[in-house]
Parts: sequence; structure tokens; C-alpha cells
Amino acid sequence: MAGRPREFDRNQALRQALELFWARGFETTSMADLVAALGIASARIYAAFGSKEALFREAIELYESHEGGFADQALGEASAYVAIERMLKEAVALYTRAGHPQGCMVVSSAVNCSSDNDGVREWLAEHRRARTASIIQRLEAAVQSGELPAHTDATSLGDYYSTVLHGLSVQARDGVTQARLLKGVALAMTVFEAAQGN
Repeated sequence: MAGRPREFDRNQALRQALELFWARGFETTSMADLVAALGIASARIYAAFGSKEALFREAIELYESHEGGFADQALGEASAYVAIERMLKEAVALYTRAGHPQGCMVVSSAVNCSSDNDGVREWLAEHRRARTASIIQRLEAAVQSGELPAHTDATSLGDYYSTVLHGLSVQARDGVTQARLLKGVALAMTVFEAAQGN
């Protein structure tokens, strides 16, 4: 059965919700906050998105396909060194953008939740584990191609770069400058060079 056409732009509302969740996190963003940010009644938000959690999950998917998609693109580079360096530098650029929430939405929006929201917390943790796995896979490919020596522990190296990536988010959120974060990236790349035996 066809209802009345919605008077708001659903995509625009989703983008506004994304910015709010990114800035404030899942649990501390209330429906009243969403009503104020989106400019539509809570009943309309529920009708359009189903629930606050469903809206949040959709906002995360939007983030990962747009702003947060930088890592997948970077990891597609032919050189693993270039891939890792690009991923970290682009993370710094995104996480410190003026006029936008600082840090990574997936890292910061639900690190701690009450037990009522364990599902959201675990879902985001799985997203972070998947990012770690993608970094490890890229480094394993570098071992296969000979860019890294055969004895390289790609899992530990991948865990290290995942820690750096997620740490950049926390540091950016805490107000560490882009220049300082980029110096940290340069230092992190010396680990790759050491692994290569350079």
C-alpha cells in the first residue's frame, strides 16, 4: 500500500545522521538529537529507517562506502609499501579534516556501550577485525610477490599497521595535529623498510 510521499530527502537525512553519530557516538546520540539534526519528527525517522540502530548501521555503511572507503582503495596499490603508506596518510587527512568530526567513525562511535547495545559494539568490532584482515592479506600478497622476504610474519606486521591505523583515529580525536600524525606515519613506514631488510 502506497503511503504519502516523504517530504524529506532520505539520503540527506542519512548524511546528517552520519555526521551526528560520527561526532557523538551511537549510545550518546538520542532520538531527540536526531530529530533536531534531521529536522523531522521521530515517527518519520522510524518510518524511514526502522529504528535508531538500523539508522546507525545504514550510516556506517554509507561511511564505509564513501569517506571510509579510502583504505580499500589504498590497499589496491601495486606496491604493498605504497599501499600501507597511502592508507595511513589518507587516514590522517580524513581524521583531521576541518569542519568534520575527527577520527574514524567505526573506531570511535561505539567503543564502549552498555550491555543493551552489545550487538552494535560487536558489529563495529567485526568491521575493525575485517580491516585488520585486509591489511594482513595485502602483506601476505607482498610476501608471495617477493616484495617482503619469505620469513616475514605478515600477521604480526598487519596487526601492527592496524594498531597504527586505529591509533591515528584516537590521536586525531584527541586533537593531535595532522603534522604530528604524519611524522608518526613516516616512523611507522620504517618498520616496513626493516621488514624488507633495507
